[in-house]
Amino acid sequence: MLKKPSFKNQLENLVDQPEKHSYLLAVSGGADSMVLASLFQDLRDNGQDKKCDIQVAHINYKLRGKDSDLDQKVVQDFCEKNHIKFHLYEVSEKDKKPDHSIQLWARELRYHFFKEIQNQEKLEFLVTAHHLNDQLETFIINLSKAAGINGLSGIPSHDNHILRPLLTFSKKEIYQFAEENHIEFREDLSNKKSDYLRNKIRNEIVPQLMETNDHFLENFKKSSFYLNQTKDFVRKQVEEIENKLSLFNQDYKILSKEKLDQESDFIKFEILKKYGFTQEEEIPKIFTAENNSSFFSKEYQLVINRDELIFIDRNKEQKSTDEIILIDHFNFSEDQINLDLKNTIEEIDGINKDFEWDFDAEKLQFPLRLRKQQDGDEFYPIGFSGKKKVSKFFRDEKLSILARQKIWILADSNNSVLGILPLRQDRKYTKDEKTKWSLKIFNETKNEI
Repeated sequence: MLKKPSFKNQLENLVDQPEKHSYLLAVSGGADSMVLASLFQDLRDNGQDKKCDIQVAHINYKLRGKDSDLDQKVVQDFCEKNHIKFHLYEVSEKDKKPDHSIQLWARELRYHFFKEIQNQEKLEFLVTAHHLNDQLETFIINLSKAAGINGLSGIPSHDNHILRPLLTFSKKEIYQFAEENHIEFREDLSNKKSDYLRNKIRNEIVPQLMETNDHFLENFKKSSFYLNQTKDFVRKQVEEIENKLSLFNQDYKILSKEKLDQESDFIKFEILKKYGFTQEEEIPKIFTAENNSSFFSKEYQLVINRDELIFIDRNKEQKSTDEIILIDHFNFSEDQINLDLKNTIEEIDGINKDFEWDFDAEKLQFPLRLRKQQDGDEFYPIGFSGKKKVSKFFRDEKLSILARQKIWILADSNNSVLGILPLRQDRKYTKDEKTKWSLKIFNETKNEI
């Protein structure tokens, strides 16, 4: 049964010493969220060291007219009475409510709002009032979508700093607690309509399932617990297999393509899913793709490098230095300036080749900088008669996609390509017999121990 001690025990299973943390409670005004708010208010007021900080966030979607405003009032009055900081978001025209997929739109809107408040107030955890009946509805929805074990395991009780401490308690227990403790709440009558899939399951399917067995919900609770234990076991096994397939590299995650291909489709999917590759039809293409092929997920680029699968964190790559200023100006009081790139090269991943380039300083537009390849880059490489696109030069040199990402372009202030470091210099800017002021750019590694 839902009691204050049983709730506290459940919360302690999710977070160590709950009285010493800070929480943002998502409160709609319904029975479950108002009970949640009351339980946390009691936790705060009766804690020994009084360090528990709770705040409340409420969204008025303006979907049910006066009823929406009354929901807001119930939550706001509770917060004022119990001296809890209240955060309100009122939906307006700027939020562009869609004609379809209202539930998805509302979910994205509220979680964005919650995250903003968490960051602004420096609150550790977001807490929602999902309960056991929600868990059952989610199970049925995911079952209808042919979900795997992760989907059938349902809503996690602790996930990415989101806590759901009521997941083991039924809707009936929550109503009973609200009645016993005289907690005011509002019923959302729109939930009685079966116009959404979840409402249809809640109003029509679940009641019929309950009739089949007096202990149906309690048995489902046990089954959910077993499924989560199975999920944890499978996750550990998949991690062990992935570790065995991993090849050492300090920059990227690399897996043996050949060994992973020998694993079952399930293992392939579970491992690749971690990197955002969740389309089952895409997985066979990864293992039959030609060398240097690339696949993209939201967060990773997957490069096929012979017998390797190389995962490049796209967010990390974007945050890395994309430009290095080499020299701001040329001092024409000197005939020649030498620029040793040894220390600069050490900052540039993977390039460690000797070269020596001599430029006519009068032909250059300062400052000079190193940057990554850009679309449309072209130059006049020494040793060739004409102009060549940098992308074609890379292909002719048979450079892998990974190698191309490590190579830098030497460019002037007009964005003209002066050379591809350290492979080839542009001949238009080289020193000749008419040169009065020269700039030597070089890198020497052969004498290093």
